[in-house]
Amino acid sequence: MNILITGGAGFIGSNIADAMIEKGHRVIIVDNLITGKKENIHPKAVFHEMDVRDVKIENIFFKEKIDVICHHAAQMDVRKSVVDPIFDANVNVLGMLNLLQMAVKHQVKKFIFASTGGAIYGEQDYFPADENHPMRPCSPYGITKLTGEKYLFFYQQTYGLKYVVLRYANVYGPRQNPHGEAGVVAIFCSKMLHGEQPIINGDGTQTRDYVYIDDVVAANLLALKHPQSDFFNIGTGIETDVNKLFRVLRDELKSTAEERHGETKPGEQQRSVLNYDKATSILGWKPGVDVETGLQRTAAFFRDKHK
Repeated sequence: MNILITGGAGFIGSNIADAMIEKGHRVIIVDNLITGKKENIHPKAVFHEMDVRDVKIENIFFKEKIDVICHHAAQMDVRKSVVDPIFDANVNVLGMLNLLQMAVKHQVKKFIFASTGGAIYGEQDYFPADENHPMRPCSPYGITKLTGEKYLFFYQQTYGLKYVVLRYANVYGPRQNPHGEAGVVAIFCSKMLHGEQPIINGDGTQTRDYVYIDDVVAANLLALKHPQSDFFNIGTGIETDVNKLFRVLRDELKSTAEERHGETKPGEQQRSVLNYDKATSILGWKPGVDVETGLQRTAAFFRDKHK
């Protein structure tokens, strides 16, 4: 199949692109390289440097005969979305609508959408949250991802476009971007290796569900084969607080960094953890890498890169 991966030069998208190429698919990558890196792009991928909001993206659809869109390009920083909600909506809503219009016009068979399980539910009523949990996003980022899901439903109902929504927990692993405000695992690794002081936001007791990149890639491969339109949590069902994360990485990297705390950031949830039973029963997916193993692998990646 001809698979368009938006954000395919980024952390998650590039790992998915590698796996899909390995499975024999023809992969076309669209990335504006603002956060993505050329070095992440598989040599067998067809690359177009472009923003998903650009109307000229239609030329790619004419040229490449796209069968599936795997949409990972996004403004994905929760804190940035709080500071600049207009930019967040511009990228995450208008960019997606541009792709959806192209999908219908060019008879794309399926749309795989990277949504968020963490930010879409907001402060949870119960733990772990399943897909039926009330959706009360606390940040513009969560709101725009939920909006994307609603648009997919509309396009499916109106035009018959099939879709699979993957609501990711906090994804981490090799190639994660350590620059910026998002991606705490990569940020801690980078700062510790460079002898800089990491800062833990608030008291560090806030928890997240950390899912390893290889498991996220596996979910996308299964989504590719799933014949129906549906949405799934992709997480581990296990909460890990930031203090533990810091200590595990500090031990793994043999860092002498102090455990130092800063201000609590606006728009940040206190607890977030996902139930993945639906993905297991319908997709046959479950996480295969526990957080300790995943952190070891990620620390090793950053350590090797730092040498």
